[in-house]
Amino acid sequence: MDLSPGALDPLIRRVTVERFSQTLNIAGLLGAGNVVFHSGYEKWKYEHRTEIWLERSLRTWEPVVTQAEAKGLTIAIENIFEEEPENLRMLAEAVSSRNFGLCFDAGHFNLFSTISLKQWLSIVSPYLLELHLHDNDGARDSHLPPGKGVFDFKAFFDDLEALGTDNFITTVETHSIDDVRESIRFISAV
Repeated sequence: MDLSPGALDPLIRRVTVERFSQTLNIAGLLGAGNVVFHSGYEKWKYEHRTEIWLERSLRTWEPVVTQAEAKGLTIAIENIFEEEPENLRMLAEAVSSRNFGLCFDAGHFNLFSTISLKQWLSIVSPYLLELHLHDNDGARDSHLPPGKGVFDFKAFFDDLEALGTDNFITTVETHSIDDVRESIRFISAV
């Protein structure tokens, strides 16, 4: 929560790299294949200057991606507060590693995006590795089962299919086993 891969302060970036490295070590011990991290980009913090965040962020990701590659892990960067995904696309392009891509979080998109779902997916689809599926009412990140909020999952799956992208790690991000079961039933029926 407190990590910042694009921090201006090199000491904050150093701690971030250390924590990311520890996470990758644990993922390796668990036999995981993919680790999701957050970009740390917030337009207000960087005064809308994505290039400043990107330049600093790349200093963080270089050693982290090298470690992930050595462990046979992939890294997916999840959208959180992004209103549009241009910074995520720029990061994925700049890192340019088959072990590095993006994670689309439906609930976060639903809360923060200022562009259409179709636009968002067309920008990030070449880099998508993972999907986080949960729903909300558009006001709170409540992690409801898909279909219990206002996110259009039918359009989402149709858009992914139209883009020819369908091979993802898919994570249901609800908060109870009953909600997970309900999510799986809903997704199977869409």
